[in-house]
Amino acid sequence: MARKATSQDVADRAGVSRSAVSFVLNGRADGNIAKEKQLLILAAAKELNYTPNAVARSLQSQRTHTIGVVTDAIAGGPFAGKLLQGASSAAFDAGYLLFAIDTQRNDAREDKAFGTLINRQVDAMMFAAESLRPHHPRPAMKGIPALLVNSFDPAGAQLSIIPDEIGGGRRAAQILLDAGHTSIAYLSGGPELVATERRTQGLDAAIAKAGLPSIEAMETGWEINDGYAAAMRLLTDDGGRSPKLDRPTGVVCANDRVAVGFMMACGQLGLRVPQDVSIVGYDDDEPLARTVVPGLTTVALPHREMGEKAIELLLAELDHGAANQPGGTILIPCPVVMRGSVAAPSGGSH
Repeated sequence: MARKATSQDVADRAGVSRSAVSFVLNGRADGNIAKEKQLLILAAAKELNYTPNAVARSLQSQRTHTIGVVTDAIAGGPFAGKLLQGASSAAFDAGYLLFAIDTQRNDAREDKAFGTLINRQVDAMMFAAESLRPHHPRPAMKGIPALLVNSFDPAGAQLSIIPDEIGGGRRAAQILLDAGHTSIAYLSGGPELVATERRTQGLDAAIAKAGLPSIEAMETGWEINDGYAAAMRLLTDDGGRSPKLDRPTGVVCANDRVAVGFMMACGQLGLRVPQDVSIVGYDDDEPLARTVVPGLTTVALPHREMGEKAIELLLAELDHGAANQPGGTILIPCPVVMRGSVAAPSGGSH
């Protein structure tokens, strides 16, 4: 087996001292090592396929180059799992590893998880939630770079990164408004989620700005069958046998599963999507939203972007040697994903 290259091998190849190699590969070269020597060292390290010893780096920097993540129930989730993917990728690119502990919504397990990460001497930590909710920061998060993701401190003391759900609700309505719809229905899911109130607030603001009458939200639940049942109530008036003439031309749904259920009901009633009814979902539930026919226009939750932003802020805090960033909230926009389920209203009598 070939011998693994050492920092001395890199120094010999570049014609510099071993300490110069250490300065360059540990990010402390500027102001200490001439630019041309920096380039020689980097080229030599690449030629020799050299990577610094992680243990040696930790001893030198007094860092473990690890970041701890405590989650409530997102590790295997189809949406929020992207948060961990984004955080892990951003950390890895910066030379850090992520230690993630999923607590399965168990408070005692959560306390133990934070203690375990502190004992592991992680350099920073975060708490990440599956769906937007308040979270009271644990004492272990004090005195170390830490923040909340997809959750927020009710007291506002801990920095939080959350999706802009008000903006997302506004954008969902605006998709239909921009297409020319004035008869719009809103299936709101249920009030148990913090996001529901915020999305409704955004939708109401967009409708009011357009000068249209306010929309009464229809609580539906969050599953495909809930969307189907809501559509049959909303679109028919004779026991579900045929569609109303005065039905809405567009609908904003609580999530993509509800939207797909609504779409299925439209098919049963002989209504075409989007020619007769335009449908907007929420979440960008892959592969569901992408593979239904027509593809579902939706508003995405920026889970990956939240994970990446969290790592960016924690690393910045580590670089500046701060104990804790000031509290507050950072909103990450919810992007629109246009597919085929929205068109201009057909102009018929609705």
